[in-house]
Amino acid sequence: MELFCTGSVVLAFALLLIIPFTTRLAGLVVIKEDQVGIVVRKFGPPLPPGKLVALNNEAGYQADTLPPGWHFGYWLLQFSIDKCPMIIVQPGQIALVVAADGKAIPSQRILGKTIDCDNFQDARKFLTAEGEKGRQLAILTAGTYRINTALFEVITAQNANSFSMTPKELMIFSIKPDQVGIITSLDGMPIDEGEIAGSLIEGHNNFQNAQQFLNRHGRRGLQEQVLLSGSWNLNPWFVQIEQVPMTEIPIGHVGIVISYVGHQEKDVSGEGFKYGNLVDPGHKGVWVIPLNPGKHPINNRVMSVELVPTTNIVLNWALHTETHKYDAKLSPITVRSRDGFAFDLEVSQIIHIAAQNAPKVISRVGSVQNLVDHVLEPIVGNYFRNAAQSYTVLDFLSGRSKRQHEAASHIHEALQAYDVEGIDTLIGDINLPEQLMVTQTDRKIAEEQRKTYEVQQMAQKQRQELVRETSLADIQQDMVKAERGVEISRLEAESDIERAKGKAEATRLEAGGEADAIRATGKAKAQAYHAGVTALGSQEYTAIQLMQLIGENDVQVVPEVSVSDSNQSGLLESLMGLMVQERVKGKQNRQKYTNKTDDV
Repeated sequence: MELFCTGSVVLAFALLLIIPFTTRLAGLVVIKEDQVGIVVRKFGPPLPPGKLVALNNEAGYQADTLPPGWHFGYWLLQFSIDKCPMIIVQPGQIALVVAADGKAIPSQRILGKTIDCDNFQDARKFLTAEGEKGRQLAILTAGTYRINTALFEVITAQNANSFSMTPKELMIFSIKPDQVGIITSLDGMPIDEGEIAGSLIEGHNNFQNAQQFLNRHGRRGLQEQVLLSGSWNLNPWFVQIEQVPMTEIPIGHVGIVISYVGHQEKDVSGEGFKYGNLVDPGHKGVWVIPLNPGKHPINNRVMSVELVPTTNIVLNWALHTETHKYDAKLSPITVRSRDGFAFDLEVSQIIHIAAQNAPKVISRVGSVQNLVDHVLEPIVGNYFRNAAQSYTVLDFLSGRSKRQHEAASHIHEALQAYDVEGIDTLIGDINLPEQLMVTQTDRKIAEEQRKTYEVQQMAQKQRQELVRETSLADIQQDMVKAERGVEISRLEAESDIERAKGKAEATRLEAGGEADAIRATGKAKAQAYHAGVTALGSQEYTAIQLMQLIGENDVQVVPEVSVSDSNQSGLLESLMGLMVQERVKGKQNRQKYTNKTDDV
């Protein structure tokens, strides 16, 4: 039993060895689905010199390959079949091809032209269509390919190191967002004399169709066209790409493009502008249309973009600078007055460049910095140097606002010739000589003291006025009281007058009665006197009347005090008597005055 089993195994093994050999003797070749058969003819006519792959049954590698399946007639003694795996290009990758046979590449090119040969899977067609030997323009993209490896050598990311390349070079090239790809072509015709880059070529699908680029006379070297964000199947033997950021125009600025490539310049600035050439976009020169704020895919290897602020620009002729740094080279202006004093002025100039005038400004002076250094600096500096010589230093200082207005007017007019608007000119610090500063300071102090005295004097006057008004207010009440008192007195007087009138009327009536009585009495006395004279005679009756009067009026006929010369004591007694008499008379007089007052 063991012997039978052992014999079966040996027989089976022998059959395995005999059947392939037998099929090969019968000319049968089996190619699997993932294989390609490379045919080598052992006998036949010799290949022409320089040829590697046979097209007409010559001995050697044959152009035609065997696809998957069973193939008869390939006798073991006549042919040998190399079964090679299919070429696989992974997604996101490319593969490069090197042809081992074909026509020689022309000297003006470095890569073999693209042949329609089913992505190098039809070797016969490649050779019959005069495919060129060497590195090829065409590339293989992601997929599987049955390629005759006897004719074509395929470089993928997996075997790149064996060909002195890196796997990264065989990846699809990606341009990042906000970036542009600067292209340098490694093949094509030389760039025309006087040019720095190849002009724009249409129809090559962003350099992915390299043959179309060459057919349209694409130039070798730096290209005017750029690649935008995206993924591109590019042959690293054909182009090199450098990624750079897009050109950003910030808010408050415009970008003036100065192109060194493009169509021949055609000036569109007009006859009135004679200080440079302005051209339409796509032409060589200063573009008449500025770039607005935003990001722009500008090829900064063949174009430059000059930023021009469209907001007001402040420039300081001082020891400090603005953040834009255009005035970094400016310093205070040294001037000399009419009276020979040298002093420094700090000046600020505000300018504005309109967006539509920005291309003219750049065409004329080249840049905003050149405008500041070569236009504004001499205009502003020389104006103040000339103006200061017309005034003494103190006159210049005291007339500062007027000098500032004159400067603004002059500079505004001068800048109009450069398509720049002068907004305002401001004079900052005026650094006078030290000795004049002392004089000016003393004068200022004296002036301030004078003003202080005037203010104090005005305050004193106001204080006096306040005191006066306060006093008037204080006595106003007394005046009112006095006026009221006067009014009361007037009313009382009028009342007294009315009472007096009443009394007077009564007195008059009484006096009338008395007068009548007096007249009656007088008349009676006259009749009595007449009767007395008639009876006694005039002298005797007069003496009687005189004695009667003396008696009625207490007239003293004999002196009250008598002084004798011979007796001193009598004199003393006389003096004492006089004193008593005077006191008695005084008392009587006061009594009479009191009675009269009561009567009134």
